[in-house]
Amino acid sequence: MTWTDAVVLARVLATPDIAVLELGPATGSEFPAHTAGAHIDVQVGSGPVRQYSLCGPPEPGRYRLAVLAVPNSRGGSRAMHALAVGDHVRISDPRNDFPLAEARSHILVAGGIGITPLFAMLGELERAGADHVLHYSARTRSRAAFLDELVANPRVTLHFDDEAPGRQLDIARDLGDPRPDTAIYVCGPDGFMDYVLGKAEALGWPRTALHTERFGTGLADSPTATGEFTVRLASTGAEYAVPADSSILDVLLDNGVDAPYSCQQGICGECVVRVLAGDPDHRDDVLTDSERADGMFTTCSSRAHSPTLELDL
Repeated sequence: MTWTDAVVLARVLATPDIAVLELGPATGSEFPAHTAGAHIDVQVGSGPVRQYSLCGPPEPGRYRLAVLAVPNSRGGSRAMHALAVGDHVRISDPRNDFPLAEARSHILVAGGIGITPLFAMLGELERAGADHVLHYSARTRSRAAFLDELVANPRVTLHFDDEAPGRQLDIARDLGDPRPDTAIYVCGPDGFMDYVLGKAEALGWPRTALHTERFGTGLADSPTATGEFTVRLASTGAEYAVPADSSILDVLLDNGVDAPYSCQQGICGECVVRVLAGDPDHRDDVLTDSERADGMFTTCSSRAHSPTLELDL
């Protein structure tokens, strides 16, 4: 991966726990252009690499990020919130795994910090004159990012948990019945996304119409216990125990294995390898069903249902 040195040009608190950072090149060269839905890898010092959506608007020489303070963070969000104007970070070139689809109509559904990529999409759709609406759900107005920029937009409907029930997000009402050539984009916390996608599928919306991005699986900052298993490398036969609170990737790197990786959250695809034996427990948000069926597997976020998993490494 190619890294670029960036400097913090501006920092403001959009909410008590969401910091909006503007980054610029530390040297004279400009940042590469990007499209709505793109993200970059960011590393503060020698800390962990994390991915953050670019929330626009596209401006030459600047990238804008919105970062949520994560309780019990293992270093990612805590380091980002500690940044001040003038501090330096390393960033990757933009990648877009969550682009706008070719569709006649677009429905954007954001929960909490999930507004970040959808805010950029909103701007791009408005500039293109496309048919679109945005539904933004948050616990309270004080926890909603970019509220000043959204509140007067007639295509935006705001939903807050602590306000009148009629103002809360209602998937049956706000999505309605499936319509041809309509794309739905969903981003937010896991529980929010699972709820929206489940309701949409229950309404009959096909999976091909549903586009998602999860800004974190939770494994990187809060490892989830699922029991210990063993990972075997096909090239050497070496076996390593993977504890309940560690990822396969962590174990491989700790044992000096040259395993590919980038985001360590299951959303970039850099760590994908092939499973040769065993029953994988897929927890990524990058592989398609056909890729999983073909044996593809993310070592940073996924685990195993079987006692042993053999990888093509």
